[in-house]
Amino acid sequence: MDLATVIGTFLGFGLVLTSMAVGPGGLAIFIHVPSMAIVGGGTIAVVMMNFPFSEVKGLVKVIMRTYFFKLTPPTDEIARVIEYANLARKEGLLALEEKLKEVDDKFFGKGIQLVIDGFSGETVRDIMEIEAEWQRQRHSAGKTMLDVCGAMAPAFGMIGTLVGLVQMLQNLSDPSSIGAGMATALLTTLYGAVLANMIFIPLAGKLDVRSKEEALLRDLMIEGIVAIQSGEKPQLIKEKLKSFIAPATRDVVEA
Repeated sequence: MDLATVIGTFLGFGLVLTSMAVGPGGLAIFIHVPSMAIVGGGTIAVVMMNFPFSEVKGLVKVIMRTYFFKLTPPTDEIARVIEYANLARKEGLLALEEKLKEVDDKFFGKGIQLVIDGFSGETVRDIMEIEAEWQRQRHSAGKTMLDVCGAMAPAFGMIGTLVGLVQMLQNLSDPSSIGAGMATALLTTLYGAVLANMIFIPLAGKLDVRSKEEALLRDLMIEGIVAIQSGEKPQLIKEKLKSFIAPATRDVVEA
């Protein structure tokens, strides 16, 4: 679980909800079903118009990824590569087959399997780079969906505002209708701003960060696996892979 995302979400909503609750009328005055329908339904409708239904169905999974997906630290990945390199150097590449049972990462497992199957280093690199690129594109599609949600939520908030103003201005002779019209006008703008700035835009940013971190980790894996296939010395592999991490954390690899 990504604690920063969870804490940020609870802190943001907690501050906003507390401010609403302590004001006149409490939270009840901020609940308006028609406004929710305009903003929430409109945003979902536009996302369905922009993307294939198969991708829309995965939107919840994309959002959950920002909260619960956790990458292996690069230092741990370097340690694993060095462990495999030592084993391959001592007992041969076929000895890695037994270690595959311990591998949870399908990308890393596929690379090691290619090495065991006897493919050349160049072929292994080509296959894994194609796999990594497809992963980047899938993650990019998820970020794009969140970006569209972040742009459309305020837009439908504005549409709801216009609807509310029209309803209010058309019935000025009936004072009882003014309150409902103003509620729709103002609350849709509020809902759109909250959804965009507290959910969709921040989560799209976090997904972008996660995608870049994963891309770096995949590149590290590719270099390490190709080096194992080439029979390079574990110490040389370690020095090569240390280039992927910040200087401040390189001492951890040495330890």
